[in-house]
Amino acid sequence: MRLNRFLAAAGLGSRRACDDLIRSGAVVINGTHIDQLATQVEPGDDVRVRGRQVRVAKSITLLLNKPRGYLVTRSDERGRRTIYDLLPPEFASLFHVGRLDKESEGLLLLTNDGDLAQRLTHPSHKMEKEYEVTLDKDFDPVHSAKLLKGFHIEGGRARFDSLRSLAPDRLKVVLSQGLKRQIRLMFYALGYEVKRLKRTRIGGISDSRIPSGSCRHLTSRELAALSAVSSKTTQKLHRSPGASPSHSRPGQNPARKNLRSPVSKDRKSG
Repeated sequence: MRLNRFLAAAGLGSRRACDDLIRSGAVVINGTHIDQLATQVEPGDDVRVRGRQVRVAKSITLLLNKPRGYLVTRSDERGRRTIYDLLPPEFASLFHVGRLDKESEGLLLLTNDGDLAQRLTHPSHKMEKEYEVTLDKDFDPVHSAKLLKGFHIEGGRARFDSLRSLAPDRLKVVLSQGLKRQIRLMFYALGYEVKRLKRTRIGGISDSRIPSGSCRHLTSRELAALSAVSSKTTQKLHRSPGASPSHSRPGQNPARKNLRSPVSKDRKSG
């Protein structure tokens, strides 16, 4: 197994981040410092990073129903609540795949598979995400065309893939972009304030039964679907001119059991 893939599978980050570790001289195999990216790891090799032995971790991918009022970050210098306060301690090292802002809620993926996380968040990976949006006033259908055609906001040109009315002030929005605060900024530009924003689907994954603040393991079928979609991105990178060698070899890689009860009532979620 190529060294960067081994380190990513051990939960040390994306393959690109692991390449940086290798170049820095932080990796030692069988007592020898390694700085060559093409190094292969054989069964029985003793691999250490900054003196700590590392092994390939069992792959874990969770689906979290994030409540309002929680930051999607590992820690906060101001002591605000983060999604890691919701997770059992054994999952504290998982990466979050993408983000939701503090006042948004809904589905979020977390994994220790750095390679999968990188593929799913790569700009060329156009995975649909679906949201329910509640506005501060009734939506005027005349604005639909502009939202679907797209316009510039802070961060770039933004557009919705689809837009459907659920109620006069409530809409279902689908997009495959991931610009920061994209939905809020697009509606704000047209004179609306988003009062509630909830992500209800990531690709083909949805689950309305997960209580707010709880998570569960992805099923084998859901993992296979994610891997299939992300592998297409890897293949595109491999075919594209100037693709990084670290992307040229795609990584190979039950139960809907809730891992935590809902956030207790004494915790206000917003």
